[in-house]
Amino acid sequence: MLNADVDKHHMEFALSIALAMAAIVGGALVFEYGLGYLPCYLCLLQRTPYYIGVPVALIAALAIWQRWPSCVARGAIIIIGLLMVYGAVLSAYHAGIEWAWWDGPADCGATSAGVVTDATNLLSAIDRVQPPSCDEAALRIAGLSLAGWNVLLSLALLVWTVNVLRRRA
Repeated sequence: MLNADVDKHHMEFALSIALAMAAIVGGALVFEYGLGYLPCYLCLLQRTPYYIGVPVALIAALAIWQRWPSCVARGAIIIIGLLMVYGAVLSAYHAGIEWAWWDGPADCGATSAGVVTDATNLLSAIDRVQPPSCDEAALRIAGLSLAGWNVLLSLALLVWTVNVLRRRA
């Protein structure tokens, strides 16, 4: 069993990283639904580590709070780290496609055309919508696309996770 100081540190980490991951995916949802940036297929895939990571982090916090065997919380934290590796690699792949460093998947486009509320105009709405391509950044902030920013965020969360795992009592 971990000592009280390490327990407290890991609990704070688990809750903080759950909040950070929820904020990151929440930001992506704001760009999509609030600002109208329709995501491509790879953009949607980049959310997966966060969708999985938030409940995994909450499981880690629950394991610490309930004093489950320390391997449960540690395993959950390791899973978070692996999810961030996956997120960083996938985001780097997508950013490389946007910078034309390599080719992307041939079928990369949006999976939805937005919400149509009038069924009589459904076919004309489908004809009007151009799904985004994975090789075109919809938005760049300080020179980086959202995929590029996700690389940095995933790496930052990975470094944080590794530092927590390396902490010794």
